[in-house]
Amino acid sequence: VKWMMYWIIFALFTTAETFTDIFLCWFPFYYELKIAFVAWLLSPYTKGSSLLYRKFVHPTLSSKEKEIDDCLVQAKDRSYDALVHFGKRGLNVAATAAVMAASKGQGALSERLRSFSMQDLSTIRGDSSSSVPPSVTVRTSSKQSLSKASRSASEGTGSSGKC
Repeated sequence: VKWMMYWIIFALFTTAETFTDIFLCWFPFYYELKIAFVAWLLSPYTKGSSLLYRKFVHPTLSSKEKEIDDCLVQAKDRSYDALVHFGKRGLNVAATAAVMAASKGQGALSERLRSFSMQDLSTIRGDSSSSVPPSVTVRTSSKQSLSKASRSASEGTGSSGKC
């Protein structure tokens, strides 16, 4: 409880200091007085933060408790509505971007898919070896090579089928 009182008072002091520093920084010993004030807040002997909290902050919070609770409920409702609203907008933007990208890139995508189709590969196999680009290689397994070699040898001997 002691540290909660200190941090609440210190947060209020820091907030007020943000605005008052502009006008009071020319005051003699201003920074020394700030250090002394923070030391007074921290000191267990003077209990400065406890004193300020009990005299000013607690009575103010107690008298405004109902209003604070209402504001918190309203903020919770508004944040939920804002989250739903921006979530829907974000999904709409993402869907629109995906459709636009698909419609613009469809020609390039279909061209790439067509270039890797089996029909293109079969035309490459059927062409002579001079027309095959160096990046495309056709690999066959050793079993297929052996069967092709035995078939061509059997065709060369005639129709008798003897090797």
